[in-house]
Amino acid sequence: MVAASCSEGSEEPRTEAATPSSEASPTAPSDPGPTESFEQPLALAINVHRPALDLRVGEARRIVAGESLQWSDIGQSGARIRVRRDAGALDAVARDPDVLAVVPAATLGPTVQAATVAGVDPLRAPARYPLTAPASRPVGEVATVTVAGDIMLGRGVGAAHPGDPGAPLRPLADRLRRADLTVGNLESTLSDDGVPRQGDDSFAADPAVVGALAAAGFDLLSLANNHTGDYGSAALRQTLRRIQRSPIRSIGAGVDAAAAWRPVVLRAGDLRIGFVAFNAIGETPRATAGQPGAAEVRMPPRTGPLDRGDLRRLTDTIERLSGRTDVVIALPHWGDQYTNVPEPAQRRVGAAMIDAGATLVVGGHPHWVQGIQTHRDRLVVHSLGNFVFDMDFSSQTEEGVLLELVFWGSELMGARYVPYVIGADYVPRRANGPRAEATMDRLWSASDPPFDPASS
Repeated sequence: MVAASCSEGSEEPRTEAATPSSEASPTAPSDPGPTESFEQPLALAINVHRPALDLRVGEARRIVAGESLQWSDIGQSGARIRVRRDAGALDAVARDPDVLAVVPAATLGPTVQAATVAGVDPLRAPARYPLTAPASRPVGEVATVTVAGDIMLGRGVGAAHPGDPGAPLRPLADRLRRADLTVGNLESTLSDDGVPRQGDDSFAADPAVVGALAAAGFDLLSLANNHTGDYGSAALRQTLRRIQRSPIRSIGAGVDAAAAWRPVVLRAGDLRIGFVAFNAIGETPRATAGQPGAAEVRMPPRTGPLDRGDLRRLTDTIERLSGRTDVVIALPHWGDQYTNVPEPAQRRVGAAMIDAGATLVVGGHPHWVQGIQTHRDRLVVHSLGNFVFDMDFSSQTEEGVLLELVFWGSELMGARYVPYVIGADYVPRRANGPRAEATMDRLWSASDPPFDPASS
């Protein structure tokens, strides 16, 4: 369900050069013939720190028409809405919560959020959006990808829901299924056939959770983490086989290094989305030519100084993948636990992945949300926090965000962060009010500009 890239934002319809007729007089103007015109949504963009905004059609038209309005007129805090329409409008919105940009939707990006009008999102449903602007090419199909954080359905989670492995996923399943592709990090084996290698922190889930994850909408699970090897090689091989027999694809672990490092390419309509994943935490064995395990990049803080050979294998993999796909999403398992602040090495490796061709990077392992880095106008989201886990010893291990992405062709047009809270039953549910604000404040405060509220 994806279109070719619509990254340009011209407000003028394209015209084709006319070919003069052989019968035309040398001094007579040639007939340009019919021209084809296209439309795109005329978007109203606001700062990411503002609450999501849904406008009535009449309110949106009043803003577009240039009426002077207060933020309170449309249900938000603030004084006068400062409307911008110029080339610097989106940069102004990213810096200043009092600015609203009226711009062609094709100029949008993930550093701002688009208001919906009558409940219709200009990026996700451009054909139904009520405000339009000229475009130089048609807006094609849209692709959406949702990324979830760390998923652990064993230990206390499994004990809390005996006989119902899908229970922890049910409250957010409709949201997960809504995306064309849904991705997560499975932080456990699907077998306990072996000796637990991490004591009480060895995670094994009932194999039936694979069906529950598929029913909830997951298309891809990363196994590139420090718990895939918790019960040894036999359990790891069983885990791989059980996922292979399901509708879900896996990435980041395999029967040998070639399999562990092999990217996965999935389709959303005509869009080819490539994924690559690696573990930087250790504990799961490093996959080699003769040993099953995870794709590994050795780096701080857990597996030593950054290994140049590992980094080169990662960037070479991304570079090759970017040459045969439209979008590349990298899924690292990295960083330090229980902190919102990324390790310096994460920033370096994140930038290297972007330089190699990754469209964006979405990490896991810290069990807390971490900040968003920007590099060459692309995003490195360092950690989404836990999605399902039994870490009930801290409010920050009981929260996280879903990352909802929307693409027009190869361009990432928008990113939405949806906060949730994991309850006493280990089930994540959408957060609202002060709890949602607290989660988002932690995410923003550890981020680069323009996401850092101090830069606004």
